[in-house]
Amino acid sequence: MQKSTMHLSFLPLLAAITMLSGCSGSGEFNDLQTYVAEVNARPKGRIEPLPEFKPYESFQYSAAGLRGPFTAPVEVKLIKYQQGRSDIKPDLKRPKEYLEKFSIDAISMVGILALPEGDVWALLDDAEGGVHRVEAGNYVGRNHGKVVSINPGSIDVIEIVPDGHGGWLERPRAIKLQDGT
Repeated sequence: MQKSTMHLSFLPLLAAITMLSGCSGSGEFNDLQTYVAEVNARPKGRIEPLPEFKPYESFQYSAAGLRGPFTAPVEVKLIKYQQGRSDIKPDLKRPKEYLEKFSIDAISMVGILALPEGDVWALLDDAEGGVHRVEAGNYVGRNHGKVVSINPGSIDVIEIVPDGHGGWLERPRAIKLQDGT
């Protein structure tokens, strides 16, 4: 039995050797070898050089600050300068009141108190949520604002502000009563 199994194991090896011997024929690739030799014998081609590019020239747009072509020209009007008077000066020696540390824009009127005797006070809300009572003659705001009159819907204040040239100007302001909204 050993002899028959031995013969069977050589059978695939014998088939592989037979197939390889069939591929080794020397006359089958003659046409391919001839074509490759013909292509190699052709004259070599010339490759064109790369084209030369002009370097980029930058452009600086200098009309950016000018008026646009579709915008109407701006008409410049000279404003008459209001010069301060020498007799107007804030009293820098008086003690500051509490509401003078807030900007007048941050202060709002929230109510009014009127007594039958004729005393009238305005209730002002500062920027920190506190409510303060003021009357005519009190000071509010950072620009030496003096309360001149208290009306049912507003408070009239006169501020003393610098004019920019060493003098002082009086500027009227009003603090209006806030809505209930």
